Amino acid sequence: MNSSNHSTGGSVGRRTFVKAAAIVPFAALRGTAANSAVSIGLIGAGNRGPNVCRLLVQNTPGRITALCDLYDENIERAKKTIGIENPDVYNDYEKLLASDVDAVMISTPAFLHAEHFEKAVQAGKHIYIEKPASPDVAGCKRIMRAADSADRKLNITFGFQRRYGQLYQKAKALLDSGAIGTIRMAIIQFLKSQGTRNFPGAVDAPTKMEDKIAQWYSWRHLSGDLIVENNIHLIDVMNWFIGEHPTKALGTGGQTVPRLGDVRDHGTVTFDYSNKVQGTLIGATLGPPTYRVVNERFFGEKGGIETASEYWTHFRTRDDVIMENAPRSETIDAVDAFVKRVAEGRPENTGVRGAESTLTAILGRMAMDHKREVTWDEMWNSEG
Repeated sequence: MNSSNHSTGGSVGRRTFVKAAAIVPFAALRGTAANSAVSIGLIGAGNRGPNVCRLLVQNTPGRITALCDLYDENIERAKKTIGIENPDVYNDYEKLLASDVDAVMISTPAFLHAEHFEKAVQAGKHIYIEKPASPDVAGCKRIMRAADSADRKLNITFGFQRRYGQLYQKAKALLDSGAIGTIRMAIIQFLKSQGTRNFPGAVDAPTKMEDKIAQWYSWRHLSGDLIVENNIHLIDVMNWFIGEHPTKALGTGGQTVPRLGDVRDHGTVTFDYSNKVQGTLIGATLGPPTYRVVNERFFGEKGGIETASEYWTHFRTRDDVIMENAPRSETIDAVDAFVKRVAEGRPENTGVRGAESTLTAILGRMAMDHKREVTWDEMWNSEG
């Protein structure tokens, strides 16, 4: 099954800032990839996948040549979203994998990721797969095993697009330069309105599994819960900047507004890393309509860094604060990097890393479930 439904400060500070991590010009990022046409098939034509493919087609030399989904209406809608007319069309993802596409984008529901990823690895395709790796530990382990078994010539990229964003890479380079010192604390927050997926008051649970699958994002065992399906982007950044996964977590959360399914609408989790570093996540969908505040903050003994999709900020002192706006969407950066690596034969395999970030989110979910501290080892050995 593959149905689918993602200011200026002091002069010294600015000179240091620019020297530490200058943005690479867009033309240089494109490089020789502009001379190659990578063919890509989309597996899962619900919402996120077609929109990512649209950005890929508009901003890279890559081509979307095949679409696969169980539902023909999703495929027709995807053609319009992406802006393509005559792609090869499939209702069976294994038939798409047997075709001559160079790469696949897996954008199916989270509970199908492990199965689809394994098959794509076996087919020898380059893979761009949306997060999370899986809603559960067992699925993450399947992803890790498959990634380890993959041909070393393959590119395997998880849709943690912040990793490829120009400002995120600049912020990470500044951090690595020692400009803010050693990270002492991290605070990440993903606060937004619910949107239109679930309407307050819609609490009658469907009795048939196929009805649940059609709204998979409403159910923990299918989506992984809010922290795994949504907040995971920031968790991935936190692991990246701190340089490791946490050893344990303690959290609380719940569902304040009645709605379809059992996914939480708020949660707070504190993750413990080595050297007594703690990172705290605050995630919620309880904001008023159109409200959205999503960022990560890292504090060291010499300064601080705040990152977000739209900007990043370097705090040195009260009078030495530098902010820079993003030149373009980090999703464009991510797909551009993927197409370029495939075209140039420069493989990258982020399968294990993507699963590890997912497992970190599952650790936080378990801490909220059990209402007590949960260790990484307990999570790893669980059936969660």
